[in-house]
Amino acid sequence: MAADDAPVRSETKIAFDTKIAVLLRDDLETWQRLNVTAFLVSGLGTAVPEVIGEPYEDADSTGYLPMLRQPVLVFEGAKETLTSAHTKALSRSLVTAVFTSDLFGTGNDRDNRAAVRAVGRDALDLVGLAVYGPRNAVDKVLKGARMHP
Repeated sequence: MAADDAPVRSETKIAFDTKIAVLLRDDLETWQRLNVTAFLVSGLGTAVPEVIGEPYEDADSTGYLPMLRQPVLVFEGAKETLTSAHTKALSRSLVTAVFTSDLFGTGNDRDNRAAVRAVGRDALDLVGLAVYGPRNAVDKVLKGARMHP
């Protein structure tokens, strides 16, 4: 490989003033954790398009979809931690996505939305929550949660 074919590596870390975080209830099965995380982050780019990076391309010019431009940090906590985080996120007007236990029994977006709509905000049985916003505000929302192992 010629010197000018070598991969370009940046020596400068990119620091973000925002944070994307997912908070999962600590009693979920592994498949549920993965499913909930995927669903929660899926809506972020539609609500906040600037979190989406540029499309990817390999050395053969094969194109791939763009992804989130910054890491997603995953946390876990007890049911009470999710309830508290939900209240704090809404009070700070952070971009928020929710996943309730009822959604494990549905099979499509229409039924998911109906299941959430059927329950009042303070009675939602939250199993997952995604938040996006200024780093310090997200940190305050996640107080009491721990990094997912």
